[in-house]
Amino acid sequence: MLEEIRIRGLGVIDDAALDLAAGLTVVSGETGAGKTMIVQGLGLLTGGRADYGLIRPGVERAFVEGRLVIPLDSGVAARVREAGGDLDEDPGGAVLVLGRTLSAEGRSRAQVAGRSVPASLLGEIAEDLIAVHGQSEAQRLLRPSTQRDALDRFAGETVAKPRSRYAAVYAELARVSRALTEITERSREREQEAELLRIGLAEVERVEPDPGEDVTLAAELSRLEHAETLVRAARTAHAALLSDPASGSDEPGGVDLVSVARRVIDGDADLDPELAALGARLTEIGMLLTDLAADLVSYAEGIDADPVRLADAQDRKAALTSLTRAHGTDIDGVLAWADQAGRRLLELDGSAESVESLTARRDELITELAGLAAEVSAARLAAADRFGEAVAAELAGLAMPRARVQAAVSQRDDPAGLPLDARTVAYGPSGVDDVELRLVPHPGAPARPVHKGASGGELSRVMLAIEVVLAAADTGSTMVFDEVDAGVGGRAAVEIGRRLARLARTHQVICITHLPQVAAFADRHLVVHKADDGSVTRSGVITLDDAGRVRELSRMLAGQENSSLARGHAEELLAAAAADKARP
Repeated sequence: MLEEIRIRGLGVIDDAALDLAAGLTVVSGETGAGKTMIVQGLGLLTGGRADYGLIRPGVERAFVEGRLVIPLDSGVAARVREAGGDLDEDPGGAVLVLGRTLSAEGRSRAQVAGRSVPASLLGEIAEDLIAVHGQSEAQRLLRPSTQRDALDRFAGETVAKPRSRYAAVYAELARVSRALTEITERSREREQEAELLRIGLAEVERVEPDPGEDVTLAAELSRLEHAETLVRAARTAHAALLSDPASGSDEPGGVDLVSVARRVIDGDADLDPELAALGARLTEIGMLLTDLAADLVSYAEGIDADPVRLADAQDRKAALTSLTRAHGTDIDGVLAWADQAGRRLLELDGSAESVESLTARRDELITELAGLAAEVSAARLAAADRFGEAVAAELAGLAMPRARVQAAVSQRDDPAGLPLDARTVAYGPSGVDDVELRLVPHPGAPARPVHKGASGGELSRVMLAIEVVLAAADTGSTMVFDEVDAGVGGRAAVEIGRRLARLARTHQVICITHLPQVAAFADRHLVVHKADDGSVTRSGVITLDDAGRVRELSRMLAGQENSSLARGHAEELLAAAAADKARP
């Protein structure tokens, strides 16, 4: 239940608060007193679109806050906790505070239980708590695009469950159809891509490179191309280490010099252990130099100066270079490309199989979707009959006892649509049905769309009847009616008040009205009036006592609060309404 709504800086409202209660609360006031801003504020509080033009001139921001009491174990309470909100416990349940702020700079901020949240989440939470049924809502119901949703809302789970399954299958069918279209439309591109991959892979297969082969081949080529230089360097170094008498040189080699130094030290090594250690190191060096000389000989003898091998290595390098230029920076990169290309080629070669499998899956989904569409359509047809009966019952109490409203459910033929019975019909995310609300004003009259088949007063009553029927199906505990009695008077106005009072037995109902016949049925009557400066403040929202209600109804009846005739009529209305509400 909505206990209080506070509005600040919105339209003519400077800073005002409405204290609400269970049952039927009526809000009245002179034209332009700010009643519409109350509805606008509730719209913002339920996640509606932010209209920054509503911000009061000279004010930096507009603010709307609502305090509600909800069951502690309700789904809404759990959703608020999931969002990180804090709920205050109250003897009647949990206290939930919702807020919405609009800034003059064009920014909007929503709050749920002290936590900033997106406006969409605010709307999601408020949707289960507050339902606004206003003139704009009634006008939207005249649009064919919303009449189907209205019927589904009335039908409840009987349509919601199969429609939910239908929506899931519809989304899967759209995904499969997109994938199938992409494959078929890009078949030529895929064939060209596959051919290029085959050519590249054939070249790699012909060369058969090994991992890191380009690095090892480069080293081998360097030795082959500089074989004479390398052999000469190795032999010269060997000669520097070991003198060769056959060469005719008398110069001692490095090994000879080290041997001389070792023999000099060995002669006096027993005189000092440290000198003996140095001698041992010279011995070790001599042995290392001897080994190194042998390695140099072996290296020189191992250098391959075969011109045939050189030519083969150069040819191999050219083949590897061609691959790296085409498919990677080095041979390892070429091999990585070949691995990826092989997988991609398998994918492309399998596209024909993919087309077959996707086509089969699409056909399965179409069959499943057609079955679900038929189920949804049947549920809508059953609900349409119940909906018409419920609206007719309301119209009977609104001085239209012979009128009927039909929810006509139909389909349009479409060769590219879904098979339904012996037809192929158009379909969309909500099913295959078009729904149109039609009015039969009296028996024998043709059924016509409600906006064409009713006069202004009749249309208001028809729309109110529909609103009451839809409101009774709503899960929200609070329902707001914004002047849905416009264009109605006399006995019909009394019946509207009676309907709202009856609805208020099971729901909290807030009604913005200008009709005294409706206001007479209120459990609580609030009046909104402007101050001298044209604004509405806290003092401008008054909860009327019994005497105040008589004065306000007199004003609403005759524009004169002190007219004895109007006061008598007002007292008579209040007494009749009280007697009517006392009936079971």
